[in-house]
Amino acid sequence: MSNTSPTWDENWQETYADQIVTAAVAVLQIRPGHRVFVGTGCAQPQTLVRALTARSRDLVDTEIVHLLTLGDAPYASRDLVESFRVNSFFISSNVRETIQEGLGDYTPIFLSDIPKLFESGQLPLDVALIQVSPPDAQGYCSFGISVDIVKSAAENARVVIAEVNPNMPRTHGDSLISIYDIDHVVPVETALIEIEPLVPAEDVTKIGQYVAALVEDESTVELGIGEIPQSVIEFLMHKKDLGIHTEMLTDAIIPLIQSGVITGERKTVDRRKVVASFCIGTRKLYDYIDNNPTFAFHPTEYVNDLFVIAQQHKQVAINVALEIDLTGQVCADSLGTKFYSGIGGQVDFNRGAARSHGGKAIIALPATAKKGTISRIVTRLSPGAGVVTTRGDVHYVVTEYGVAYLHGKSVQDRAIALISVAHPDFRGQLLKDAIEAKYLRADLAAVEGKLVIGPAEFRTSYVMQDGTQLNLRPIHPTDEPAMKELFYALSQETIYYRFMSHLKHLPRKEIHNFVFINHRSDVAIVATLPAAQGEEMVAVGRYYLDESTNLAEVAFVVRDEWQNRGIGSFLLRHLATIAKRNGISGFTAEVLRENRAMQRVFQKSHYRVQSKPTDEVVSFRIDLS
Repeated sequence: MSNTSPTWDENWQETYADQIVTAAVAVLQIRPGHRVFVGTGCAQPQTLVRALTARSRDLVDTEIVHLLTLGDAPYASRDLVESFRVNSFFISSNVRETIQEGLGDYTPIFLSDIPKLFESGQLPLDVALIQVSPPDAQGYCSFGISVDIVKSAAENARVVIAEVNPNMPRTHGDSLISIYDIDHVVPVETALIEIEPLVPAEDVTKIGQYVAALVEDESTVELGIGEIPQSVIEFLMHKKDLGIHTEMLTDAIIPLIQSGVITGERKTVDRRKVVASFCIGTRKLYDYIDNNPTFAFHPTEYVNDLFVIAQQHKQVAINVALEIDLTGQVCADSLGTKFYSGIGGQVDFNRGAARSHGGKAIIALPATAKKGTISRIVTRLSPGAGVVTTRGDVHYVVTEYGVAYLHGKSVQDRAIALISVAHPDFRGQLLKDAIEAKYLRADLAAVEGKLVIGPAEFRTSYVMQDGTQLNLRPIHPTDEPAMKELFYALSQETIYYRFMSHLKHLPRKEIHNFVFINHRSDVAIVATLPAAQGEEMVAVGRYYLDESTNLAEVAFVVRDEWQNRGIGSFLLRHLATIAKRNGISGFTAEVLRENRAMQRVFQKSHYRVQSKPTDEVVSFRIDLS
C-alpha cells in the first residue's frame, strides 16, 4: 500500500552528495583477495554486480559470497574463475552449473547460523554490495524486500557499497540502515527483479491440498522456497485467523490478507504482523508491502531463531525435499554428489514448529522425478546425498499420494508409511528392498499391492448428539498398532459378536487383512477421536466385495463405551456411499441372533433390507440401488 508521495527525502542526493559516486568508482574499493558479499534475491544490486565483473582482470582471487541470488551472475562465468570464486550458502540456478562443476563452493549451514559467521569474524567480509531505498528525513534507508542476512552483512563488512533505488519499497520492522553506515552510495533508478507466481503442475496441486488439510484454523504458517509451499496457499482460503512467520513472501500472500484469512490474531509473538525476512515477487507485491504496517521484515537471526518460532501458536513449517529414505532421512540440498540448493531454513523451522504448541513440521515432495522414471522415496539415499533433516527430526511427509507421519514411529512403521505414499509403480520394489534391508519382516511380502493410503474423498466427520465429533477416514497401512489397541479394549461380548468366536488375541494375519487393503473392492473406514498420542480409534466399518455377485460383505465393531450412539448407523451410510460410487449393488451381513443392536442398524437403514434368520444368525441383504 504505497503512498502517493514518497516516504523518503526527495533532496537526499544533495544532502549526501559527498557520499555519492558512480558504480565504477565505488567498486575500486575492492582489491584482489577480498571477500565480497552480494545482496539477496530480487534485491540483488545488479548495477554494482556488473561494475564488479567489469573489473575482473584486476581482481584475482576475489571471493563472492551470497545467499540466494536471482539476477544475472556474470562473475560465475567459467572464463572468470581466476578472478572470482563463488561461495554460496544457497545455490540458485544462476550459479548451479559453476558449483556442480567444482568451479565454485557451497557452504552448507543453517540459515540462522550465517549471521554468526559474519559477526564472529569466522567469515570476515571486506565489502558488502547491497541495494536499499532512498533515506528518509532522519537519514535511514530500508533494506526493503531483502533484510535476511543482508543486514548482518552490512553491519559487519569493512566497506558497504549500496545502490540507492527509489523503486525499493520501505518495509516496516527491523529493516533500516543509516546512510552514514554506508561508505559509498550509488544512485540508480532501475526496476527490481521480478518473479512471476508459479503455476503448479497437477501433482504439485495435489500435494498442496494434502498439506493445506494439515493447517488448522489459527495456525501460524511458514512457507519455504519453491513451487510446493506456494501451491498450498490457494487451499488456505477457507481457513480462519492464520498468522504468518516465514522467511519468504510471494504475491500469493496478498489475497489471503485481503480476504481476511490472515489476521495474525492468535500469534503469540508479533501479533497481527506478517513477519518475513525477504520476498520474491512482482511489482504488485513490492507496492503492497511499501510502508505497509501489516508487514514486519526482520533479519534472519530473528525470523529463523527456533526459540522465536517455537513460541508461536500452532506454528506450521512447510518445506521441501529432493529425496527421502525409508527410515526418514531427508535430503534437500543435493542430487547425489551434485549440490543443488541449500539447507536454508528447513531445519530452523522444522525444529521450531515441532516445539511449538500444536505445531506441525511438514516435508513435502513429489513422489517421482525425471518424468516419473525415478522414485524420490528410496530405500537408501543416493550415494553422496546429504542429510538435511535427520530421521529424528522428521514429522509429516507429504506426496501427491497422501500423508505419512513418522515422528516417534519405528523403522518398520516408517517404511510402511513412506511406501504407502510413494508412486504406485515403485511400491513393490520398495517393499522388496525394505524386506531385504531388514526394515520390514519377511511375512510382509504378501501385502504387495496393498500398501495404499485411501482416497481423501473417503474422509468425513460425524457429530453426535452431545456435540462430540468423530473423524472418519480410510484405514492406513500404519494402523496395525491402533487395531491391536482397539481389539484389546473390546469386551469379550463385543469380540464374540464381531468375530463370532471367543478370540483372546487377534492374529497378525488378521490384522494385516484389516490394514493392508486396496480401497476399491476392499474398504475399511475407521472412526477416530483426537488424543494426546495423535488419535484414538473408536470404531471400524468394513466391506469386502464378492466379485461374482457384486455384493459386498459388511461388518462393524465399536468400542463398548461408544456403542448405542449412532456410530454404526453412520458408518453404514458412509460405506454405502463409497460402495455406490464403486458400482457395488448391495451389502450382505451375518449377525448373531443375540446381537440385537447390530440388527437394528440394518433394519432401520434407509435401504431395502431383506433378512433371513436361522438358528444362530440372521442373514441380511441390503439393496443399495
